[in-house]
Order: sequence, then C-alpha cells, then structure tokens
Amino acid sequence: MANHTLTGRDLARAVLARVAEESAYANRALSAALDRQRALSSEDRALTTELVYGVLRRQARLDRALEAVSDRGLSQIDLRVRIALRVAAYQILFLDRIPAYAAVNDAVEACKAIRGGRLAGLANALLRRVAERGEPPLPDPARDPLGYVVEAAGFPEWMARLVIAELPPAEVVAFADASTAHAPLTIRANRLRTDRQTLAARLLVERPGAVVDVSALAADALLVRKMDSPFVTDAWREGWFAVEDAGAQRVVALAGAAPGERILDACAGVGGKSAHLAALADGKARIDAVDIASAKLDEARRLFARLGVGGVTTRAADLTEPWTGERGYDRVLLDAPCSGLGVLRRHPEALARRQPDELTALAEIQARLLDTVAPLVRAGGTLTYSVCTFERAEGDDVVARFLERHPAFRLDEPAIRTWPHRDDADAFFAVRLRATG
Repeated sequence: MANHTLTGRDLARAVLARVAEESAYANRALSAALDRQRALSSEDRALTTELVYGVLRRQARLDRALEAVSDRGLSQIDLRVRIALRVAAYQILFLDRIPAYAAVNDAVEACKAIRGGRLAGLANALLRRVAERGEPPLPDPARDPLGYVVEAAGFPEWMARLVIAELPPAEVVAFADASTAHAPLTIRANRLRTDRQTLAARLLVERPGAVVDVSALAADALLVRKMDSPFVTDAWREGWFAVEDAGAQRVVALAGAAPGERILDACAGVGGKSAHLAALADGKARIDAVDIASAKLDEARRLFARLGVGGVTTRAADLTEPWTGERGYDRVLLDAPCSGLGVLRRHPEALARRQPDELTALAEIQARLLDTVAPLVRAGGTLTYSVCTFERAEGDDVVARFLERHPAFRLDEPAIRTWPHRDDADAFFAVRLRATG
C-alpha cells in the first residue's frame, strides 16, 4: 500500500509491528511514523496515537477477550494478524466513537493483505464474537488484587508481586490502573526564558482547547491534556518549555544546582536533566553532560540550543569504565539506566518486554556506575542517585550496598519516591548522598 493511502489504523498496525518485531520504543516508532506521514489528517494522527498506546496498555485484556472466542488460541496465528485483531478488538471494547462493524471490516481487509482470505475469514468470525459477547469478567480487585493486576492491568505475575510488596493493599490496584492509563504531557517551564504561570497562560492562548494544570510535585511542572500539536507552538520554538515528567523534575530539584558550581550529569541521555540543572543555576554553573551514546548527546545539544542553555559541555564516555576526566565536582547526578518499571504509562511495551532476571543485571551496572562517579565528588559535595522504577532491587538495595562499600558517604536527605496514582507522575526513586571526606 502506498504511503499516501495509509489510514490511522494502517499506521498504528505498522508501528505496533515495529515495536513487536524490532523491540522499538513505541514513542520513537510512533513519532517517526507520524513524521513520515505529513499528509495524514489530525483526526487520523490522533487515532493512530490512541490505537498504538491503547493496544499496548490493554494487550493482555485484548488477548484475553480474543482467546475467549477462539477455538485454536492466538499463539499459532501470524504476529501481524494478531496485531490487526488487537487493533480491532481495542476499537470494539474501548472506543465508543467507532462502530464495531467498521473496526471488523477494516481488520478483515488488513488480514487479506497480510495472509490472504483464509485468515481474513478467521478474523471476521473472532471479531464478530468479541463484538457480540464483549470482554470476559475481570477478577474482583478487592478479593483478588493479584489476579486483577495481572488480568486487568496486564502486569506479568512477577511484576505484580513486586507492586504488592511495595505498596499498601489499598494502593496496589490504584497504581496498576494509573500505570496503564493515559499520561498527561508533562512539561517544565524553562526558567531561563519564562516562569510557570506565564507559560501556562501563553499555551492557553495558543491552544484554547487545552487543559493545563499545575503540578504540586515540582515547582516548574505543568500537566497538559487535550493539546493538539504542542511541538509546533511558538512557545516550543522559542524554548519556553521542555518535556520532563514531574517525577524527573523532582529528582533534579533534589540534586540541586547553584551558580558557580561544577556539576556532572552522568548518564545525561538527551540532555533534559542537564538543561534543568542549568536553569536551576540561572545558567551560571559549569555542567558536564556525559553519556555512552553520542547520538543522544547530539540531541542534547539541539535541546540546549533551543532552550538557550549555556555552560554545558557534552562528552561521550562509558562510566562503567575508569574515568579519565575532571574530578572534584560539587554535585553529581546519576540517573542510572534501569528497568523502567516506573514509566509504564509512557512506555507500555515494557509490560511484555521486561524479564525478572534483568533486575539483577541492571543492579550490577548501577553499582559499577556509582563506584565510578563516587571518587569524582569533592569532600562536602553531593551525589544524587535515581532510577525510574519502584522496586527495591534497583533502589534501596543498590544504595545500601554502595554505602557499605563507600563509608565516606552518608545519606544527606531521606529517599524520595513518586507515584502515578499519588502524584500524577512517573514512579521514581532518588536519594542524595554527601561525601564527608
């Protein structure tokens, strides 16, 4: 099918196939696909986004509904046909504005293009049954919270048990539901250009239909909903804001920054934390942004230019290896690579992708990173460690073992945790440590 004839459903199926077959990140695959389809209507762009994230968030429930009406199960069906079935089932079960017959007919045509008439007939039969019978009953969350988190939220059982171990019983279901709900676009007002109140007012002028709320969690955070094309606003082009979750903003605020300081942003990624640190220091700190991926640092430099950030030097380096750069930093921020279990609402593909044995391997990497950056902190300086996950294996346990290995450090502030169901933020763990000698 030629690109100019693609519909929102076509594009959603293509993006979901990339996520499944190539282990692509959904947000990047979706953004790239939408960029290539500039002629796509705003309605189809919105539908594509809804279907991609909706299917990933509800995949367990969709498969459960399809399995309930199938005699042969789904595992033997071609992956792309399964994706077409999920996209249609999502429209039938979770979207009110699309008639069931339209979703069925579209899926049947897609299956014909994928594998011919035989599987198209199977798709037609299965989806008509889903439309007639609806979704099978879900476990009662009050009586069976584990079953509910697994069946309704789609958490693997091992992941569901981690949630149950970390939260009071009354909050387990709330966390699971919040982790599979639509997340707002969370932005940070760039203090180098504006303030939060002025930014909110400008966004409402540029996008009158938007809903813009102040986050209680972070001083510069705004929660934005119902905003069409935020990244083509004048406010975006002029560097008035950056995208940064409120939990991540809380972590950077914990790390802190002041004019005249030398700061290391280890694992800087695409530069969001470095830009935030620069803003906290009124652009008057010296910041080294280090990451193993040079491509991410290229993106970071573009971010710094748009936001008017100066004083940041980028360097590609592997911080699991010995460091050959400067020492004596006033502050080090290590937002370490992790399982990402705290950002499921933004990266729902992780529900099916993560495996329990990864946590141990990641904790080892996090320990090596901490061992590398600890000697770079001057006496009296601080080291802030954070991960975007809620479980202890990558949070409390990593920090406890670090303090055993490095007695010159002590806790400077109690650990902070953010939660989607409490804070409308991703689930972060962070702690600030101080070098005493």
